[in-house]
Amino acid sequence: MRIVRNYRVESPGDRGAVVAIGNFDGVHLGHQAVIKSVEEIAAGRQTRKGVVTFEPHPRQFFNASARPFRLTNSATRARRLETLGIELLFELEFNAHLSNMDPFRFSQEVLKEGLGISHAVIGEDFHYGHRRKGTSDHLEQDGAKLGFGVSTISIKTGSLGEYSSTSIRNALSDGRPGDASRLLGHWHRVEGEVLTGERRGRQLGFPTLNISLQNLHLPKFGVYAVITDVLTGALKGSYIGSASIGVRPTFGVNTPNLEVYLFDFQGEIYGEIVSVALVSFQREELKFEGVDDLIQQMREDCAKSRSILSKVTAES
Repeated sequence: MRIVRNYRVESPGDRGAVVAIGNFDGVHLGHQAVIKSVEEIAAGRQTRKGVVTFEPHPRQFFNASARPFRLTNSATRARRLETLGIELLFELEFNAHLSNMDPFRFSQEVLKEGLGISHAVIGEDFHYGHRRKGTSDHLEQDGAKLGFGVSTISIKTGSLGEYSSTSIRNALSDGRPGDASRLLGHWHRVEGEVLTGERRGRQLGFPTLNISLQNLHLPKFGVYAVITDVLTGALKGSYIGSASIGVRPTFGVNTPNLEVYLFDFQGEIYGEIVSVALVSFQREELKFEGVDDLIQQMREDCAKSRSILSKVTAES
């Protein structure tokens, strides 16, 4: 997949694409329905499949001090879109210039003249332009004037309600990763570099991988059964394990992070990129009176995680 970060596209190969437009946080089943439509239209036109998205998320741009809400960072979003067959990712910088464009100017300057799209696919709740004044109806009108097609996809729902990033965040906050996965169409994953921690896990006999949760929505603090894919380095592969999300209260006040213990794993992977799937929530985070109590609980947590993961038959 080719990633383009400037909307003033010059390469002929990057122009003429059928694109989905949106933030695609989490790339959930609603997003996937939009992308499926892109695939079908692009196949009929024999042109490339693309996504137009924004970085930072507009909500971050307008309220940088707000509590982190994103389900995925830009790298995770890109990897997920690539697995869905997207060939061009137009990841546009969201800045004051872009935010001040009125809807028609965005359609003309960015979509038509800049990216040269042939067709846009959007959800029916799509808004764009200054103060989000543009709607799906406005984009269809803009497209008719400027010479590109527009398809509007109905919002998808399932047994858990509307497929939305908000519903997924609520499920994760409640410790319901299974419900989040049913809205996503895949397990919720935390991806990032393996950082050097304080090595307490190693001292306790449970060496862990430390992954930052900075700028991401925080799932419920506690212990999870996880499947971890090591994406880079000599030890690339898929491993099962037990993970803790939280502030490690037994050892004072700490920044929230994700610590993962991989079963039957040996080797150093500091600096490598991993993807941790939250499969099942086991218990809330606890503060222990002593290290011995913590170690005993960790043994019980690992045994429970092994039992849970032995019943998981397929990756998602």
